[in-house]
Amino acid sequence: MHAADHLPGTDTGLLLLCDHASAWVPDGVAIPRHLLSLHIGVDIGAGPLTHALSAELDAPAILGTVSRLVIDLHRQSDHPGLIPEVSDGHAIAANVGADRADRIARFHAPYHLAIRDQVRRDRPCLIVAIHSFTPALETGGEPRPWEAGILYGRDDRAARIAIDFLRAEGIPTGDQQPYSGRILNATLDRHAEGQGIPSLSVEVRNDLIADAAGVVRWCAILADMIAAVRNGLALERLPAQ
Repeated sequence: MHAADHLPGTDTGLLLLCDHASAWVPDGVAIPRHLLSLHIGVDIGAGPLTHALSAELDAPAILGTVSRLVIDLHRQSDHPGLIPEVSDGHAIAANVGADRADRIARFHAPYHLAIRDQVRRDRPCLIVAIHSFTPALETGGEPRPWEAGILYGRDDRAARIAIDFLRAEGIPTGDQQPYSGRILNATLDRHAEGQGIPSLSVEVRNDLIADAAGVVRWCAILADMIAAVRNGLALERLPAQ
């Protein structure tokens, strides 16, 4: 099992990422199977949506190949939740006392190395991370009414265009919702913002992309959104007349 799944594409000005595409668990890590189909085990629909977008836009993509319950690729290597012992109220007994260094070496480090190498080689003009979120956490909290959320760090160039586009399409869109990219934006902080590359993370509510028809619909929406973002960024780079 490779730590990253690479999808080819000739439009190397765009790079798609999907940290939580997989529910795979290696031998020796005894995580209950029923947890792997929940949002705590995989970003439901995000992998198929990333595949569809890569094909539609002829753009390269890198997808994680291990469940977030084994190690969360969308966390810094020193983050306390990197190998979760509890996730949305579910105890993950297999992670208590886990060999942190081994899991980083096997999964986390190679995944981020793959992204780093791709970014260095292609120097994309835009990086888009694809995630999904659950409409309601099992541990409570307010329902999440948005259909999509756009998350970002300090650099909001791409995000502002994306939020305006989705809202103009009549899609209830969260700005730094269902959580803030200022708090959790590890992959893009490292590979996009850290390199001065415009980026955004798009979260789609997982019940909307849980089947093939939903993936087709949201592929079309996000393909148009990405085109709008790229056009807007290009206009910003034009010299003043």
